[in-house]
Amino acid sequence: MYKILISGGGTGGHIFPALSIANALKRRLDAEILFVGADNRMEMEKVPAAGYNIKGLPVAGFDRRNLLRNFGVLLKLRKSMAIARRIVKDFRPDIAIGVGGYCSGPTLKAAQKAGVPTLLQEQNSYAGVTNKLLAKKAKKICVAYPEMERFFPAGKIVMTGNPVRKDLLDAEVTAEKARGRFGLNPKLPTVLVVGGSLGARTLNESLESGIKKLHDSGIQVIWQTGKNFGDRGPAAAKGLHGIVVTKFISDMASAYAAADLVVSRAGAGSISELELLGKPCILVPSPNVAEDHQTKNARALSDKGAAMLVEDSAARDILVDSIITLIGQPDRLRQMSDEIKKLALPESDEKIVDEIVNILKNEHTA
Repeated sequence: MYKILISGGGTGGHIFPALSIANALKRRLDAEILFVGADNRMEMEKVPAAGYNIKGLPVAGFDRRNLLRNFGVLLKLRKSMAIARRIVKDFRPDIAIGVGGYCSGPTLKAAQKAGVPTLLQEQNSYAGVTNKLLAKKAKKICVAYPEMERFFPAGKIVMTGNPVRKDLLDAEVTAEKARGRFGLNPKLPTVLVVGGSLGARTLNESLESGIKKLHDSGIQVIWQTGKNFGDRGPAAAKGLHGIVVTKFISDMASAYAAADLVVSRAGAGSISELELLGKPCILVPSPNVAEDHQTKNARALSDKGAAMLVEDSAARDILVDSIITLIGQPDRLRQMSDEIKKLALPESDEKIVDEIVNILKNEHTA
C-alpha cells in the first residue's frame, strides 16, 4: 500500500482539486491518503466530510497591507514547519502532492528535506509564490495554462488542467429542467451569479443595486450571495418574480445547467468548470489575491473571446448593463461557448494521477 500526502487548501479552489486527485488515486491505487491543511480553514471540514484524514497546521498568509502583523505570521510558520516535519517523519509518505495554499509550503518543504518525491499542481496562469519556491526540487509540476516556463523549469512541466468536481460533469440535466428545480420559468433567459461560499462583495453590491433592472429586462437570476452578505440579497429582491437568492447552492450542476450566462470571480477552479461545461461568462477578478492572479486568469480567456472581463473597480457601474447587453446577443453567447470549450482540458485528475504513478514506479525501481 502506498502512502500519499496531499497538502493545500484555504479556499474551494484548492480543496476541490485536491479531493478530485485523492478520489482518482483511490480508484487506481491501493493507497493510504493523508491530507495536511491550515487550522480553522474550510479544508478541516470538507476533507473529513469526503472521507479522508487531515492534520492541521497553524499557518497563515502574509499580510501585505500591515507588515507589522507578519511577526505573528512568521512565528506560526516556524511552528508549522516543526509540525510538518513530524507529520512527514511519522507518516513516511511515498510521495507528497502540493495543490497550493498556505499549508502546502511547510508540508512540501519538509517532505523534500526528508527525500520524499514531490509533485506540484499549479492552478493559475500566474504561479503562486509557494509553488515557485518548491519547484526546483519537485519531480513534476502539473499546470493548467501554457507558457508556464516563465515560472518553472520547462522539463518538469506537464499540461494537465485543473481537476473539477465530478458531479458537475456527470450531471445530465436540460436547461429547462434545471430552471424548474429553482422554480423558474423554463423558457426565460437566466443568469447565474456566484461569488464563492463567503460571497463577493462587488458582485453582491452590483446585483443589490441593479436586480430590479435585470428583472424588468425579462432576465431571471440565480444569485448566490455567500454567507457574508446577510439578508441584503433577499431584501433587494423582495417581490421580484424570477429572482432566486440563496447563500449557498448545493446543486451546482443544476445551477450551471440553468444558466445562459454565468457571472463569477476568476479563480482557477471556477474557470476550469466553466471551460469544461462550455459556459459563456462574465469574469470579475478579485483584487484581493496574490499577484493579482485572477485578472491574469480572466485575461487568458477574454483575449481569446472566451469570456468578458469586467474590472472589479468598474463592476458596480457597468456589470448589470453588461449582463443585459450580453443576454440580448445569443450569437455572441454561442461564440463565447465555442471558444471557452476549446480551452477545456478534460480528465485532469486522471492525467495528474498518471504522473503520480510514474513517479512512484520510478522511485520504486531506482
